[in-house]
Amino acid sequence: MKKKRSIAILTGGGDCPGTNAVIRAVAKKAIIELGIEVIGIEDGFEGLISRKWRKLHYEDVSGILTVGGTILGTSNKCDPYRYAGENDKTLKFRDVSRMVISNLKKLGVECLVCIGGDGTLTIASKFHKDGVPIVAVPKTIDNDLRGTDVTFGFDTAVSIAAEAIDRVHTTAQSHHRVMIVEVMGRTAGWIALYSGVAAGGDIILIPEIPYHIESVIGKVKGRNRMGKRFSIIVVSEGAKPKGGSVVVRQIVKDSPEQVRLGGISFILGHKIEQETGIETRQVVLGHLQRGGTPTPTDRVLATRLGTKAVEMIEKGQFGYMAGVKGDHIVAVGLEEAAKGPRNVPLGHPLIISARSVGTCFGD
Repeated sequence: MKKKRSIAILTGGGDCPGTNAVIRAVAKKAIIELGIEVIGIEDGFEGLISRKWRKLHYEDVSGILTVGGTILGTSNKCDPYRYAGENDKTLKFRDVSRMVISNLKKLGVECLVCIGGDGTLTIASKFHKDGVPIVAVPKTIDNDLRGTDVTFGFDTAVSIAAEAIDRVHTTAQSHHRVMIVEVMGRTAGWIALYSGVAAGGDIILIPEIPYHIESVIGKVKGRNRMGKRFSIIVVSEGAKPKGGSVVVRQIVKDSPEQVRLGGISFILGHKIEQETGIETRQVVLGHLQRGGTPTPTDRVLATRLGTKAVEMIEKGQFGYMAGVKGDHIVAVGLEEAAKGPRNVPLGHPLIISARSVGTCFGD
């Protein structure tokens, strides 16, 4: 009797709106059109080390299109090629990738679908080079993956951030304050740029354009002289002053990405209030940007990317990621996604448009 075909799927890295929509699209297309069994790996690559997985039935993925997070769980600390563990109370790293490959062989799946950002897809690229058939789907609210014009989760994060900026706008205006809204993005300014422009931020600070504090203070004072007794500043967590450094909130020693950014808004706010005498307050959106229901745009994109991933499996296009190029979903080599973050180009049309309406970028 012929063995039933099967594939495995995992979600790695930070949670992201639209992840469940991708899981749904992959599983439904595989089950309905191809009769393929789908195995859900729990908690990212951690599940392939500790052998935590389960079969996903049609009922398991029905009704999850609008649900935030991931039904499979995730981990942003687990790298099988540099797996953290304690030995004599000392943190040690070891390579357990062969164990993962062995467990996948025992599962008997013909492909592993990896949904993740640059960290997850870098690991996926290594596994492909080690002989594991991989197909990937780009996932990050930061929108900083190479090889794709946009990632699912970004539109939701921008929508949440823009709504938050809209809400602090009225408080800033009522109390004649400077309000600073700090958003995520790591070393890329996509969320700050798009949400800042959408919500009419007076000053937008992104990692790609190191700022001069004098320029920021000058903008605030200039608005005050014009009778605008408040200012809205949108700052990316990875923004830094010219010649200065990013603000590090935390070092996580057992994580592949040890540096956690955050806190730039408080340093910036203290300086502005000190120099201008204008009351300044900070709002750090943090994980609010990651949670909750995905926008319709992200649901649609996630569905297109998920079904494309299954098409790629059928064509044997392993070692590729489903990416967005214009209006098309295309196959992109995993090595492209693993090259590092995709930053905002200095000549990006949105930066040019923002400058045209008087937005200050601190330069």
